[in-house]
Amino acid sequence: MRITWDEPATVDEAAAIQSRLRPLADLTSEGPAEIGLTAGLDVGYAADDTVTGAVVVLDASSRVVDQAVAREKARFPYVPGLFAFREIPPLLTALSRLSVTPDLLVCDGYGVAHPRRFGLACHLGVLTGLPAIGVAKTAFVGTHEPPAEERGAWTPIVLDGETVGRALRTRSGVKPVYVSQGHRMSLGNACAQVLRLTPRFRLPEPIRLADRLSRT
Repeated sequence: MRITWDEPATVDEAAAIQSRLRPLADLTSEGPAEIGLTAGLDVGYAADDTVTGAVVVLDASSRVVDQAVAREKARFPYVPGLFAFREIPPLLTALSRLSVTPDLLVCDGYGVAHPRRFGLACHLGVLTGLPAIGVAKTAFVGTHEPPAEERGAWTPIVLDGETVGRALRTRSGVKPVYVSQGHRMSLGNACAQVLRLTPRFRLPEPIRLADRLSRT
């Protein structure tokens, strides 16, 4: 299902959009086990309030097959929990400039690990209809115990008694990343894909490359 982007005029409108779209996020599908093309999405910020949406697409061999950027002035204020309304417009433009359609969106941010259970990964997944997951560098909501030190160890992120993600160790002895569902992908499959995409570094390779692209 594709949904048209809805531009909010106020903070209350933005929160209402998240609440309205939240039921459209598919959190029950297992998602594809085999992923051909994975897109990493990140946004860079400049001092003049310019936002740069960057998308890098890798194939199953971790080869870059396409990439795109889009720069524009931020359309929405800097409000925690509502970053999607600053970041999605340039990301949608960058996605539209790709010559391929990704099988999975890996977003630098959150999915259901969000105050309204509808972070960037959920929002982009619903808008595009593509499977999406959120992988964040830092914890945002909820609580979790530290996972064991070995690669692949994880502990649940719990918010109001509900599991909304996992703190996942992608490198032994290195601090975890924070994985949550976005759309059309189970939490277990999301973590499996993150481990597949982190053969050398803490962050998934598509996000790491998108972060670099957004800064150039």
